[in-house]
Amino acid sequence: MSKFDDRGNPVSYRSQQAIDRLDRVFHLMHAYQADPLAEVDALLAEHPDFVMAHLFRAGALATATDRAFEPELVKSLTAAEELAPRANDRERLHIAACRSWLDGEWARGTELWGRASIEYPRDLVALQYAHLGDFSLGHSHLLRDRVARVLPHWNASVPGYGFIQGMYAFGLEESGDYRQAEARGRAAIDLNPQDGWAVHAVAHVMEMEGRANEGADFLASTAKAWAPNSLFAFHLWWHKALFHIDANDMTGALTLFDENISAGGFGQALELVDGSALLWRLSLLGHDVGGRWAGVADPWEARVDHAYYAFNDVSAMMAFVGAGRTGAQVRLIAAAQRAAAGQGTHAMMSREIGLPACQALASFGRGDYASTIEHMMPLRCKANRMGGSHAQRDMFSWTLTEAAVRLGDRALADALIAERLSWKPESPINRAWALRAGQLDRKRVDLC
Repeated sequence: MSKFDDRGNPVSYRSQQAIDRLDRVFHLMHAYQADPLAEVDALLAEHPDFVMAHLFRAGALATATDRAFEPELVKSLTAAEELAPRANDRERLHIAACRSWLDGEWARGTELWGRASIEYPRDLVALQYAHLGDFSLGHSHLLRDRVARVLPHWNASVPGYGFIQGMYAFGLEESGDYRQAEARGRAAIDLNPQDGWAVHAVAHVMEMEGRANEGADFLASTAKAWAPNSLFAFHLWWHKALFHIDANDMTGALTLFDENISAGGFGQALELVDGSALLWRLSLLGHDVGGRWAGVADPWEARVDHAYYAFNDVSAMMAFVGAGRTGAQVRLIAAAQRAAAGQGTHAMMSREIGLPACQALASFGRGDYASTIEHMMPLRCKANRMGGSHAQRDMFSWTLTEAAVRLGDRALADALIAERLSWKPESPINRAWALRAGQLDRKRVDLC
């Protein structure tokens, strides 16, 4: 006889008490609160044949996009596959999704989680993993549409309704519907102020609209609810640091790096991505970040041969350039070349974005700004294939703009700065770039 979780999804396991415990683990993950993996490990110690618990663990490790976690992912998926004969159809979709992801077919894995959310529209775990997959793949409109598909099956009486609204808000923001994104995000925060993803969606709206002071105040005023015990706080502090940079407060940004963003010790790639991105922006603007690059470059260097995810590779290259580690740069480019020659989702990402972006950053580190521009300019129109958000991929615009100014290419610098001013006209950073470009001679720069 089938049992069900608190949203009515069928679960093959025999113990309703264990299913209820897993629901509480799910809640921790949806709220990005600590520590869902520790809780599910405790649950599995008592219920080692609970297939959905193994699948939750496998999906969480997969969507962390860090090869350092792969041995544990293999362990969880192997356990789930061994239990597959007693699993139900919903659970088998989760098994297939995790297997595809592990095999390097991230797009297929994401679609299988998405299919599970279509067949079982209140399967919030499947939807969240598909949402994270779409984020990693840069599928901006699917971040919106995949959630929209299930909205008719949800209402305020269903546990987790606020989390659905928060995910939808982020998808709306990445699709450019800022007004509705902010409204949905704020509504989700009203339902659960601890919902870090909903806070994240509103912060992204303010980032895209250039509302730097308001954004910093918003994150500061809501932090009491989302920051304690949060696994996601480092990223929200990163967003606050971006607001400080855009308001020309570099000291505030570095304080956030020291006290909040690096506080977790950069134990996972997601934290390292933010560390690299923040220091890169500050360094591009000519600010001395001291020895901070080493603290980011060291853990990246432990992963230098992984070439597991192009977005991580590009972030690692920022750190290696910032720290002046030419040997690590060479190794990373070689690893990206090997990945690009392979098969699967990451091979495509490496070929089209990761490898040329790493080459562009290495050129920037050598002071070869013409080569930086040559490698990076063609990537901007397809940079979403590397994954991440619009705000994260803005590093392409930052790097190109600075390269054009340093090269003395007035025409290109003016063009890139005009782009930036069109959507952030009051930004002190953009205005400073415009002032520097205005001091260049207008001359033709030969990039051939």
